[in-house]
Amino acid sequence: MIALLLLLLLLPAAPARAHDPIKVGVAPARVPTSLNVRWQPAAPLQGDAAFVVVTRLREPSAVEGSVGGRPLNFFPYGDGYAAIAGVDLETRPGTLHWRIGVVDGKIGPMSAAGTIRVNARKFPLQRLTLPQAMVELDPPTLARVEEEASRLRTLYATITPERLWRGRFTRPVAGTGEGTGFGARRIINGLRRNPHAGVDYSADAGTPVVAANRGKVALVGEMFFPGRLVVIDHGLGLFTLYFHLERVEVQEGELMERGQPIGTVGATGRATGPHLHFAAHVGQARIDPARLFNLSLPE
Repeated sequence: MIALLLLLLLLPAAPARAHDPIKVGVAPARVPTSLNVRWQPAAPLQGDAAFVVVTRLREPSAVEGSVGGRPLNFFPYGDGYAAIAGVDLETRPGTLHWRIGVVDGKIGPMSAAGTIRVNARKFPLQRLTLPQAMVELDPPTLARVEEEASRLRTLYATITPERLWRGRFTRPVAGTGEGTGFGARRIINGLRRNPHAGVDYSADAGTPVVAANRGKVALVGEMFFPGRLVVIDHGLGLFTLYFHLERVEVQEGELMERGQPIGTVGATGRATGPHLHFAAHVGQARIDPARLFNLSLPE
């Protein structure tokens, strides 16, 4: 019996017949289990605008996130998604926490979290002298200013769920001189006031002002401090603002293309002379609009 078993073990295996199935092991396809998150710049300054790009996504159905407690509004970009993050000009230097979550249609939810470093930026100090009536406001004027500020805050909180801007942002007024004054700590008639949240371009009255990028006119109005103004909504929480205009040539709801005229330089509102005050917001974050000129995502 033992000899028979040994003989069977030593015999070669019978070849597979044509109709016998041959089972071949197949390694499962590798799927991403984490997100690839890239910040540009990696360490923004106070008042900067930064891009955050998320890749390693497979048919995502939703992407959401936040940085420093402010929401990120993503749009499709390449094989992933991107968003503009605004670092408010009064953000304290230090660490900001961010998080991003994705619901992927095939492999379920993924998330990532981390920190970015916000570096200090040196802001100028401006001392201005203005008519006392423009500084020490009477109760009716103060009420008007507060109502106008509330109206603008409500506008900045409105998120158009579509990216309207494309490519690079352009300078809103002709000339070669750089805009000045962003973030300036202002002392007006000897009293410290809110920092200057835009850049000023010196230009003659009547100089054409153009849209910095594609977007929809969200507001045309005349307010106490900004004077005659236009606000353009570029989508996903990004707005550009044009203050002290002499003339406005657009209407609310109008879709503008980059470089299209919106009005002319003036000295309306609280202004000491003709100039364009150009500003930008990402949601409620006040950012240096000149930083937009250096931000570009290849289409």
